[in-house]
Parts: sequence; C-alpha cells; structure tokens
Amino acid sequence: MRNVKEPVMTPFTLKTHRCIAAIILALVCLAITPSTAVAGPDVATTARCAKACRECAKACDACYKHCSAMVKAGNKEHAKSARISEDCGLICVVTAKICEHNGPMSAAICEACLKACTACGTECGKSPGMAEMAACTVACEKCAAACKTVK
Repeated sequence: MRNVKEPVMTPFTLKTHRCIAAIILALVCLAITPSTAVAGPDVATTARCAKACRECAKACDACYKHCSAMVKAGNKEHAKSARISEDCGLICVVTAKICEHNGPMSAAICEACLKACTACGTECGKSPGMAEMAACTVACEKCAAACKTVK
C-alpha cells in the first residue's frame, strides 16, 4: 500500500467551507421557493444594507476572536456567543455580497441575516461590559434594522 497523504485544510479553505455552509444554512432556513426570487429592491436600499452588513461582519469577527480567547482562558460560558458571532459574521458577509449587486435574492438573504443578527445581538447583549460584545450588539442591531428595509 502506498502512503497517501491526507489533504491539509488551510484556514482559507476552512473559511471558504464555513461561508458556503452559511449560505446553504440561510437558504435552507428560509425554505426558498421560486415565488421569492423576484426583482431586487432599489439600489440605494441594498447599498445601505450591504454597508451595515460589512460593518456587522467586522464586529462579529472581533467578537468571535474575543469570545474564543475567553473560552481558551477557561470561560466556557462564552462558547455560545463565539459560535453565534462566527455564524452571524459569515451570514453578514454573504448578505453584503448579494446586496452589493442588488441580486434578486436580496430580500430572502436579508431575512436570514435579520434572524442571525437578532440572535447574535441578544446573546452578545448579555455581556455589555465587554467592549467587543457591546460593539457586536450595536452592529447587529444596525444590521438588522437595515435588513428590515430590504423587501
């Protein structure tokens, strides 16, 4: 038998797989039907939403890193917020990309993003004394509000 080397998952490929998983999760959660695939909303609305989503993704990433460090330091109560902020950030990135080109699925992905930001903001809001978590809460609230305007 030959010694076959297993492929190594680099951080880039792991992030790519997580992004793809976030897209699939968002679409499955919405149970998208052909009737939801309509012409995109107006460009100004989706541009504002994309900007809010990008800012939220950055805040979620910072929160994820903070919470992951807290978990590694033994604060296991931050495990849930780490996972939620990671997923929320990925969903925000996908939402921003779709809204940036005013895609016909903008409203559908914004609905998923709204749900993710609501969950993430609620979870991170439980620790308002931590700067990263407070910033994540604020960014999630702004992103959720922007997503509500995309119809």
